[in-house]
Amino acid sequence: MRYYLMMSTVEDIEKAVTNLSPDELARFRRWFEEFDAARFDAKIERDARSGKLDRLAR
Repeated sequence: MRYYLMMSTVEDIEKAVTNLSPDELARFRRWFEEFDAARFDAKIERDARSGKLDRLAR
C-alpha cells in the first residue's frame, strides 16, 4: 500500500528516505539525479540568457 505524507522539513524527508527499501532508494536516487540535473540545466540556461555567463564565454 502506498501513501503520501506531507513532508515539511528536511528532517521529515531524511527520515522517509532512511525507511526506503534498497529498490525504492535506487529509484529515488535516479529520480533525484534527474531532478537535480534538470534544475541545474535550467539555471545555466537562465544565466546564459541574462548575460551572466558572457564574461566566461569570452
